[in-house]
Amino acid sequence: MPSFHHGDVQIAYLDEGEGEPIVLVHGFASSKNVNWVYPTWVSDLVKAGRRVIALDDRGHGDSTKLYDPAQYEIAIMASDVIALMDHLGIARADIMGYSLGSRMTAVLAREAPERLRSAILGGIGIGLIEGGGPGENVADALEAASLDDVTDPVGRTFRAFADQTRSDRRALAACLRGSRRLMTREEASLIRVPVLIAVGSKDEIAGSAAALGAIIPGAEVLDIPNRDHMRAVGDKVYKTGVADFLSRRP
Repeated sequence: MPSFHHGDVQIAYLDEGEGEPIVLVHGFASSKNVNWVYPTWVSDLVKAGRRVIALDDRGHGDSTKLYDPAQYEIAIMASDVIALMDHLGIARADIMGYSLGSRMTAVLAREAPERLRSAILGGIGIGLIEGGGPGENVADALEAASLDDVTDPVGRTFRAFADQTRSDRRALAACLRGSRRLMTREEASLIRVPVLIAVGSKDEIAGSAAALGAIIPGAEVLDIPNRDHMRAVGDKVYKTGVADFLSRRP
């Protein structure tokens, strides 16, 4: 698996297919494989004639594990994506995130719009601005001795997922604590790239997609029926909606 260094941090990535590039940015406690390869996003996009790049976020997958929350500030995490594009000589790409990856993508859409052909924000709604997703209860769950010691239901969900993906739980706890900064309503309203917001109708973590769509100018909203935060990722409605959105980009 290829990798490159962004400063002292080694970032693992995949780069498959040919055509217009799309960069995939996974969610918290996930990885490029769990979020994008196993649900066949990568193979589907390659078949559709796209060059697909997906990275393991710092602290995740095969990338460097860090234990200082300050190294996971959301803008720093987002800068890894631009560094990867620079490493590959990609001036501009569609970028699709999921959950934490969407928060990173939203930062890029606001701070580096010239690098984005479009932004797809999966698994994040008004939680981008209000709420901020998993809290200290999840960090505590990640640091607990075992899943049996976790009573908080949201904490149990994320702890079980981290165990399933064999993640470095201490690095994830640091990531969670360091990446909490919310985007302000004003910052979100300044996003000018084409945006698709895709959230499961039963997703209680992301918050309302429509509420976020009302703030980002021109944003399109895709409701993924009967899917929660964990089960929306590979949904056919999500994939069809993304394919339609991408087909309309100039």
